[in-house]
Amino acid sequence: MLDVDKLTITINKNGRKLIDNLSFSLNEGDKLAIIGEEGNGKSTLIKAIIDRNMVRYASVEGKINKHGYSIGYLSQFIQTEWNLQTVTSFFLKDDPNAEDDFERYNDFDRLYKIASLLNFDTSVLENDVLIENLSGGEKIKIQLLKILLKEPDILILDEPTNDLDIKSLQWLEKFILKRDNPIMYISHDETLLERTANAILHIEQLKKKQVTKCTFKRLSYQDYIRERNLMLQKEEQLALKERAEDFARMEKWRQVYNRVDHELNTISRQDPAGARLLKKKMKSVKSQEKRFEKQRENFRDIPNPEEAITVKMSESLSSLTRTIFDFNLSKLNIGEKFLAQNLHLNMIGSKKYVIVGDNGVGKTTFLKKLYASIHEAGEIKVAYMPQNYDEYLNQNETVIEFINSFCQNKDEITKARTYLGSMKFTIDEVEGKIKELSGGQKAKLYILKLVLSDADLLILDEPTRNLSPLSNPVIRRAFKDYKGAIVSVSHDRKFILEVADEIYELTSNGFNQIDKNFLCSEGSVCEI
Repeated sequence: MLDVDKLTITINKNGRKLIDNLSFSLNEGDKLAIIGEEGNGKSTLIKAIIDRNMVRYASVEGKINKHGYSIGYLSQFIQTEWNLQTVTSFFLKDDPNAEDDFERYNDFDRLYKIASLLNFDTSVLENDVLIENLSGGEKIKIQLLKILLKEPDILILDEPTNDLDIKSLQWLEKFILKRDNPIMYISHDETLLERTANAILHIEQLKKKQVTKCTFKRLSYQDYIRERNLMLQKEEQLALKERAEDFARMEKWRQVYNRVDHELNTISRQDPAGARLLKKKMKSVKSQEKRFEKQRENFRDIPNPEEAITVKMSESLSSLTRTIFDFNLSKLNIGEKFLAQNLHLNMIGSKKYVIVGDNGVGKTTFLKKLYASIHEAGEIKVAYMPQNYDEYLNQNETVIEFINSFCQNKDEITKARTYLGSMKFTIDEVEGKIKELSGGQKAKLYILKLVLSDADLLILDEPTRNLSPLSNPVIRRAFKDYKGAIVSVSHDRKFILEVADEIYELTSNGFNQIDKNFLCSEGSVCEI
């Protein structure tokens, strides 16, 4: 239904290839997951497939044949022009500047039916709610609803899971699995990948992002990762074997060289024939060394996959046993909009809490108030990682200027630069402006700030949402091993299972403590 043949995408600005000679087919029933680290060109690939004109910042070569099939495309963000439009108007037109097409009300019966399946609150349709007042998850849902109303032949989804609550994630999994039409999607949600993907397209940028590699496999996500890990292990073993054999060979060579050199230096002047033979032998020994050097040029590279990042939280912290916080809030609002009431959350000792809840219930708003209260009290050292990085980052600042702003001395700056390298930032990215970074790279900047903060308490709003499924296990391990306390909002089921000591659901009537069984969707296997 979709054929891509010898596709190459090259960035105009610097000539760097994002995609190189990629070919694959998308067929009926395919659930193709596109994976790779942040900034590798996943979204650019999707845009090029939909319409080459969407990627004016890059040249696109190769063939893309859609065979006349219609494509439903879910982008990462709604255009800002929609912000002051109502949700109802969003469904009544395709252009924010156009007039409402009231004939589309005929589709609203189907819209309500799909909305109920997606766990979407349809009251926003009756109450003239503006797009700008929706949560991130609600914005994803209305886009998906609008696409499904058009019944496209092929679905292409760019990070549909980023802001969805867990109930909606479970619905999306079932939707992907039941749909016969091919679906191509980018996602950082490992659980969704494990449960839905039957084909993988992995985009990698290797050797400090100088070499691009695209791998297409008709395998499940687990099988692909297993096969890839075995391949990397085999390549490493072969590379190390070459180097071990070279080391042993050079040891023998040095012994021969030293012996011949010694004999040359001690041979008697009365034996010119012997000296000539030794000089000839030394020439042969040196020639052999050049052959060995030539062989080393063809050695296999020791695998250095780009997701092999290193993150290590401070080891200087000691677990606290006293009350970390005891926070009460009678009412939670955004402007005039009521969200929740009777909110009470307290923590004794260095525990790790995860807050869950439906989209729009006020989780992010609560975290901001909790952070402000603890920060202002000044009794413990607290650090905050927001969901929307751009609210707190100076986009025109360089990465190194950002680091200098919170590092206290040269030692901390050196340590920060080392961490940037371990997180696979290139020199160009370190010296470049923050606005040129991907969402995942900005997330890594914030994690670096957390690492260097030595805070007793971390308040995290969806800390893994922009990080690749391949590097996320490292991030989760770092937070799990962190000796301080954590309060985090998360819909990442792996993060909840591996990091959370206690889980609290935020509802309109306050917090309910729940166990991890809520992660089990109906009809699915849940490993706890």
